[in-house]
Amino acid sequence: MKMNKAVAGYHMLMILSEVDGDFAGSEGIVIVKYLKDNFPFHIEMDNEVEILSTLQREKYLEHFRKAAEDFFSDSTEHERSDFLKFAISLVKADAQITGDENKYIDILCDCWDIN
Repeated sequence: MKMNKAVAGYHMLMILSEVDGDFAGSEGIVIVKYLKDNFPFHIEMDNEVEILSTLQREKYLEHFRKAAEDFFSDSTEHERSDFLKFAISLVKADAQITGDENKYIDILCDCWDIN
């Protein structure tokens, strides 16, 4: 099922917050800001939380790529650039960027053809 860009962005940020094995409160702040900026109306997130909480770690990459493709198909170049800034601020939020986090940012740039 195709996700709209706001939901796809949420999924990517949540996966990015988990790939280093530690969800930091500072990462949560970035995600809350993303939600406030991209969900101007109330949206039921229970289904999204369930999908992400039951997603097996070995499926993160596949799901991340799917979300990146869905976001791409529903966004402008400017929106992708803004999202990438959110993603980078998220991986920097805990004051260290792991190899896995860097890998996912690289994948995002590759999927969206960003240099």
